[in-house]
Order: sequence, then C-alpha cells, then structure tokens
Amino acid sequence: MDYVSALLPPAVMAVFFIGLIRVIVKTQGGANKAKEDAVVDAALARAEGARQASPHPEA
Repeated sequence: MDYVSALLPPAVMAVFFIGLIRVIVKTQGGANKAKEDAVVDAALARAEGARQASPHPEA
C-alpha cells in the first residue's frame, strides 16, 4: 500500500495540471479574443498618443 500513497499525489497533481491546460486552451480565441484584442489596441493607442504628446528635445 505504500506505492499507492506514493503515487496518489503526483496523479492528482497531473489531473489538475491537465485541467488547467484545457481551461487555458479553451479560453484562447472566440468571443473573448475580440474583447482582449480591443483592450490591447486601446492601450497601445493611448500609449502612442502619450508618446506623441510628450515634447522631444531636438538633438
């Protein structure tokens, strides 16, 4: 019975790890992708606008 108690924690960890990977893969793309892309595009546009608005010393 020692082998069962030795193998049980790694087996449980493997099951949870596989579940985590499946959740990550399923949440990629789809309707969430459009929302995430819009948020990133807005952040990049905001950063670009702030960069252009800041004065640059001429060298």
